[in-house]
Amino acid sequence: MKGIDHLVLCVNDLDEAAARYKAMGFTCTPRAIHPFGTMNQLVQFDGSFLEVLAVREPTEVPEHGARHFSFAAFNRDFLERGEGFSMLVLDSDDARADQQRYLQAGISRFEPFDFQRKAKLPDGEEVTVGFSLAFAAHEAMGRAGFFVCQQRAPQYFWKREYQVHANGALGLGDALMMGEHPKAYAEFFAAFTGVEPQVLADEEIGFRLSRGGVRMLSPAAWEKHFPAALAPDLAEGPCFAGFVVQVNDLGRAAEALDDGRIAYLRDGGRLIVAPDEAFNTTILFEERH
Repeated sequence: MKGIDHLVLCVNDLDEAAARYKAMGFTCTPRAIHPFGTMNQLVQFDGSFLEVLAVREPTEVPEHGARHFSFAAFNRDFLERGEGFSMLVLDSDDARADQQRYLQAGISRFEPFDFQRKAKLPDGEEVTVGFSLAFAAHEAMGRAGFFVCQQRAPQYFWKREYQVHANGALGLGDALMMGEHPKAYAEFFAAFTGVEPQVLADEEIGFRLSRGGVRMLSPAAWEKHFPAALAPDLAEGPCFAGFVVQVNDLGRAAEALDDGRIAYLRDGGRLIVAPDEAFNTTILFEERH
């Protein structure tokens, strides 16, 4: 069963965004440069991470092709309409096999994409990490990207030193989407995740993964589950609205947010950081049980 590998959080100013995530109590990795015009800093957990991404050099961004999905072009175009949670990424043991499965399911027409970049280890050593990606797409979800990621050098990528956070964050919970008539997208998500929905209703669908999950909610369902969280605008179709961070102690997470002067709301057993504090993305902190 696949799990969430990472979430892509697209921003205009990487320095500002990294500072904001540090203020929330997260540890951020050093800046990394992609060979296709983007750059990132990561918030790493045990087996998953947040990728805070910005465009570094627009002239280096390759355009989409008939069989080529351009990660950099997708996020560049995403930023033209605002910052936010742009892409959901699942893990993969074999990106090429996943790509074939997506082609057969009719949710992709793209070739796999391989790349390498430099990474800095906690002791300062610079190493090379590599990835193989397989993309999927749904024509009605133009502002939401989907792919799987196969790690080519995991021994250099995952580092415990980067996974210790002042706010007590342990990992990711659900990735949250909003859309009208969520049930209409169940077939796509079943093909993308490889699992059948645990929740299948007109107002909500949900897929439980080995790490985290995926939920799409209608505006009414969002209001029911997260009445204190601001819902996104659906003028351009379904979109990612936010994500859950699991922590070991909600009080510790609140202290970190207070120390960083990050505004949040208490809503029962969760803390909610609103989109205007987190680059158009709602972040929900919940205790892991």
